[in-house]
Amino acid sequence: MSFKEKYGPVAIVAGASEGLGAAWARALAQKGLDVILIARRKDVLEKFASQLSTQHSIKAIPVVCDLSENDAAEKIFSAIGNIEIGFMVYNATLSHIGPFLENSSDEQVKLATMNMITPLKLVHHYAQKMIERGRGGIILMSSLAGFQGSGFLAGYAASKAFNRILAESLWYEWKDKGVDVIGCCAGATSTPNYLNSKPESAGFFAPKVQTPEEVVKECLEKLGTTPSYITGSGNRLASFFMHRFFSRKMAVNIMGDTTRKIYRIK
Repeated sequence: MSFKEKYGPVAIVAGASEGLGAAWARALAQKGLDVILIARRKDVLEKFASQLSTQHSIKAIPVVCDLSENDAAEKIFSAIGNIEIGFMVYNATLSHIGPFLENSSDEQVKLATMNMITPLKLVHHYAQKMIERGRGGIILMSSLAGFQGSGFLAGYAASKAFNRILAESLWYEWKDKGVDVIGCCAGATSTPNYLNSKPESAGFFAPKVQTPEEVVKECLEKLGTTPSYITGSGNRLASFFMHRFFSRKMAVNIMGDTTRKIYRIK
């Protein structure tokens, strides 16, 4: 069975206008799936949809939506209607870098809504039809920051832990039902948001920053074989040492110290 036969005819990519989301959309379009692109910036999204349609001879449908709003999922359901969705990537994320209390509780709730509540609703909605058809695929983007407490990334790290555990749990529930789920755990990735944060080098031994295309390629290759996967050999090695040879306390300290260093937090 081809990728399109198993996961088509249409894929949703949430957070699709640039970076990892755009890389996911391109990869799925290259495999012949029509794609529904969801993001907040209308002009950027519509331009990207037009490019994808032209380059890959598929339908690329832009859906403008702020995924941090309480009713974001319901707006998406309304916009998409009865289109058959065979594949879903939730890539959209908010990340507050710095002391937890520097962001208001409203901002923290907004982060939690985009990173956890909206994907939870989308998975619950679209997986039901996938289960009925006996085929489908779901990618939930996670992060190495979610493998332990990560000082100065508290809300983001906690939300990424949620996404990984959700993906792993659903992988088990649905592995015999034809629906493949994977938590894609990326490290530092050269997305516009990452580059705009102007991180300093974490040192000579830090894992290499991956491109979005590298992350997507690795995760697609592992889809259907494992509940979650850390992309990048350097990231896998770092995670192995962090969680096999260091205490939990030490791992948390290393993550906090590293974030403090690369973002010059006093």
